[in-house]
Amino acid sequence: MDLFDAAEISPEDMQKIKKRIDDLRFEITRHNALYHTEDAPEVSDAEYDALVKNLENLEEKHPHFKSKNSPTQKAGAAPKRGFETAAHKVAMLSLSNAFSDEDMKEFVLRIQRYLGVDTFIPLYGELKIDGASCALHYENGKLVKALTRGDGKVGEVITENVMTITDIPKELPEGFPQNIEVRGEIYMRGDDFEELNRKQAEADKKVFANARNAAAGSLRQLDSKITAERPLKFFAYSLIGKSDAYASHSGEMKLLGEAGFALPPEAELIKSEETLYGHYKRISEKRQSLAFGIDGLVYKVDDLKFQERLGFVAKAPRWAIARKFPAEQVTTILKDIEIQVGRTGVLTPRAVLEPAHVGGVMVSHATLHNEDYVKDLDIRIGDTVFIERAGDVIPKVRSVVEAKRPDDAMAFKMPKTCPVCASHAVRPEGEAATRCMNHLNCPAQVEAGIIYAASKGVFDIDGLGEKQIQLFMEKGWLKQVPDIFWLKNHEHEMRHLDGFGDKSVDKLMASIESSRTIDMPRFVAGLGIPMVGVQVATLMAEAYGSWAELQSIMKEGAGKLGSIDGIGPKIIENIHLFMDEPHNVALLDAYAEAGVIVESYIAPDRIESELTGKTVVITGTLTSMTRTEAKARLQAMGAKVSGAISASTDVLIAGEKAGSKLKKAESLGVEVWNEDKLEAFLNYG
Repeated sequence: MDLFDAAEISPEDMQKIKKRIDDLRFEITRHNALYHTEDAPEVSDAEYDALVKNLENLEEKHPHFKSKNSPTQKAGAAPKRGFETAAHKVAMLSLSNAFSDEDMKEFVLRIQRYLGVDTFIPLYGELKIDGASCALHYENGKLVKALTRGDGKVGEVITENVMTITDIPKELPEGFPQNIEVRGEIYMRGDDFEELNRKQAEADKKVFANARNAAAGSLRQLDSKITAERPLKFFAYSLIGKSDAYASHSGEMKLLGEAGFALPPEAELIKSEETLYGHYKRISEKRQSLAFGIDGLVYKVDDLKFQERLGFVAKAPRWAIARKFPAEQVTTILKDIEIQVGRTGVLTPRAVLEPAHVGGVMVSHATLHNEDYVKDLDIRIGDTVFIERAGDVIPKVRSVVEAKRPDDAMAFKMPKTCPVCASHAVRPEGEAATRCMNHLNCPAQVEAGIIYAASKGVFDIDGLGEKQIQLFMEKGWLKQVPDIFWLKNHEHEMRHLDGFGDKSVDKLMASIESSRTIDMPRFVAGLGIPMVGVQVATLMAEAYGSWAELQSIMKEGAGKLGSIDGIGPKIIENIHLFMDEPHNVALLDAYAEAGVIVESYIAPDRIESELTGKTVVITGTLTSMTRTEAKARLQAMGAKVSGAISASTDVLIAGEKAGSKLKKAESLGVEVWNEDKLEAFLNYG
């Protein structure tokens, strides 16, 4: 079946596609927060890239499901609370990915098509450092501000911490542009990382999973003295700010080097396709011998004027791409399969492994996803398995080495009861997940729900982590999420617990109090209603601006929510089932009794132009740009670009040799622009 033709897809299949898109958006958003905000990723780069690619493909095949709130349209994640924030003058975007020579060839061809040329456009190839991105702002030659990437538009102010990094110039030399922004990657060498972890372990402090997490975590300390103790370094990769001193990316990199900035080694100006593939092969072969971690290579169009013409699409520039390395794999013994119970009751099998060194860390567990995954790969206890890890936290069992299977290898069977509360476990028809049905009283689900509610994605309570929650549950202080806001009643007892000094208790109480007020989308998403993540919750908040109004609609049966674009029958059914459970209604009342304030939703300001929301058609030959470029730039200004002219067309862009479409536009009374007017609009709005 051709997925491009929505008319051939049944309503049932269309709903499944929509659900898959919603699920992918939720999962990617969650992983973005874990990676960019928490410095605690749960999936490998390869797995994350696969999720994004899957979502991009679905959105491309089903454009009616596209949304500006999709993670494919954004970069990074929201800044971490506790830091001052500031807007980037120029958006700090992420990069599109390439995984093969074929992907790179398509990238080269896209550039040529867009610019209307048939020759190879020179590219600047450089290492993709596995660290934390940072923007350095210089005014009158002095470093005055440093920002993290954040969500690409707004970053955290980390100036004091950056000032402690010795290889970042604090002043620019004379003759160098004095009011500029330098972007780069803050990283940690492999040997420095190992030494840091050794010291952390000796002091009984947190041991970091990898050098990237160590660098990002060190950079985002509220106390700059801690940052100063960490062996952080900086590589510059971009210069923002106009100057006649350079006309190419290679030129600006040379200038940065002359100004005292450290530059990534192994960079190369690539002038042919053959050199492009050779550069990747050479670096991939020597990757393991580098003193620091890299997770790929970055290729950028060298000519800055071409960069400007190519512009951006969604969350990435058209003129650059990241060529990713294949994920690493090793073999080890699968000793056992244990079951974990999550917040929604899902029973997830997890491999217990003979510890193995993968991607720079020792791995002893790997996710097995669900029952079908174990059966499809025929994974048995005692098997030798390939595990894959791309420098991140949770590895994955990829395949079994059947030739090494012992005679006593045991097949896995998903339990029929919950391993925590012994309640009945059910796998609904058509689903891959097996769930414990004791949603209200299963200790594992209750605990996971409270941990989730206290996390950055919901109430963001500093000092209330997994260990603290487990302890407070043991003492009977926490039985449901709203109990968090009554912990002040146990403050005196808390101060006498081991590990709870006056400062930590004061900090926790202050964080709970400041978290009592929460924005509407995060609160609704945090309720745990299936399929209601931040994106769906935001749609609901946009339609019903106050929590009181939305709660009233939900209590009435949620049917009115069906009028909101993007909310289908299954979501409404899930909301209805949630509200039909007396315990959940009581939970909402408990939030109110605990003094939780859900802020009314205020939609963000939107930048508009003369053509925002209007339909535009392009015809004829354009001389100053290709039609592909014109279309992209018009869409960036809010226009809807169509290929066919009709009475609903607002503007026709007529280039040279405009034919029948121009005549039809004139007969229909459609406004006609020539190329000069188009250029003026694109340049000045």
